[in-house]
Amino acid sequence: MSLAEIIVTIIFIIIIALILLTHIKVIPEYKRMVIFRLGKLMAVKGPGLVFLVPIIDRGIEVDLREFVLDIPPQTCITKDNAPVDVDLLVYMKIFDPQLAVTAVQNYIAAATGIAVTTLRAIVGDMPLDDVLAKREYINSSLRAKLDEVTDRWGIKVTSVEIKEIKPPRDVQEAMIKQMAAERTKRAMILEAEGKRSAAILEAEGQREAMIKKGEGEKQYEILVAEGKKRALELIQEAAEKLGSNALLLQYLESLKTIAQSPSTKIVIPLELLGAFSRIMGGVSASKEREESK
Repeated sequence: MSLAEIIVTIIFIIIIALILLTHIKVIPEYKRMVIFRLGKLMAVKGPGLVFLVPIIDRGIEVDLREFVLDIPPQTCITKDNAPVDVDLLVYMKIFDPQLAVTAVQNYIAAATGIAVTTLRAIVGDMPLDDVLAKREYINSSLRAKLDEVTDRWGIKVTSVEIKEIKPPRDVQEAMIKQMAAERTKRAMILEAEGKRSAAILEAEGQREAMIKKGEGEKQYEILVAEGKKRALELIQEAAEKLGSNALLLQYLESLKTIAQSPSTKIVIPLELLGAFSRIMGGVSASKEREESK
């Protein structure tokens, strides 16, 4: 074999090896390969090692992982003719690789287009106030309608999320003024409630103070009355213990003190003289008895 034949043979072997290597595919777990043989759908293979027959087989890899479509801001007209810009995210996942390849030419472009048109249809049936307040309703409605369309492409819409809704400038200014008014209103309400609570607490404090003061005065009067009553009882008990003679002697002592003042006239009642005579008589009799002994 000549040198030229050897070189041609080596080149041929290298070409065959390259062809074989390019037709041996390793498919990861999150992908599948749709195989066409001479233009006819043969099978969906993977994961693992997949061999394609050179020249006659063609394989298209399909990613089964969930992906997101970032829909650019879309200007939508509401039911009351107000323009709003809606920024949207759509989460999807391929569940049938064969349909994703054979049923639609470009599922990403198709899904983006149907999402935009469905969004405008939903927003067009709602007034501006509902569009601003009912994001969850828009998300759920849009997801349900998109899923009906993408199901025939082998694609599942897992979630729809509105990132931002921008109303017209005049509406934004009105909303800012409304929020400022609401904050002022809440501040005034809180201030009024605080003053009301303070007034109630002050009134309750004064009421408690008056009640306690009244109870103290009542207790004081009770104690004074009990003291007076007890004093009278003690005086009566002392009077009973002293007897009439002791009281008469105290009376005489008082007269003695009064008589020390100049130009003083003392009038002694007859009853007092009689009592004094009885006392003196009793004293004399007592002395005589002692002398006779």
